[in-house]
Amino acid sequence: MTLLVLCAALGLVAVVTGIGVFVVDSMARATFLLLASFVAVAVLLLAFGLTYLGIVVVLMMTIEMMIMVVFMVMLMMNPAGLEPMTMVHNRWGSRLIALGVFAGLAAGALLVPWPISPPPAAAGDPTTALGVDLMGPQMLTMTVLGLALLATIVGTVALSVSRGGGR
Repeated sequence: MTLLVLCAALGLVAVVTGIGVFVVDSMARATFLLLASFVAVAVLLLAFGLTYLGIVVVLMMTIEMMIMVVFMVMLMMNPAGLEPMTMVHNRWGSRLIALGVFAGLAAGALLVPWPISPPPAAAGDPTTALGVDLMGPQMLTMTVLGLALLATIVGTVALSVSRGGGR
């Protein structure tokens, strides 16, 4: 019962903050609302015992959102991204698309006959198995990808700063 209440509360937080991303008129506020939505989903994953996925979501989304805010403050003409601006283009078209996608997903979730499977055999921790499957053979790839992303960030900063002088 406690898990059900927690699931409902975190789901509500995730949905409300996700909607808030498109309601606020500031990129900085939208970024932090999106972060709150992702953190609510990550806590929900942790509550379900999916420790690896929950921690990965928290780490990835927190770092990604903070980098986005730093670049937004650094590169936008809008100081700190706090000036009012429109976050959505073609409001009616995007609403119609969103409602259509929601209706399709809801219909799929409600109308598809879900299989009833027996409980899995005790084969170890599924979270650990998922982590090994995701990272095990690809550790070198992920390390190189991390270095490439770091080089991209450093290169972007280097290209965006003033080249000195009184220009």
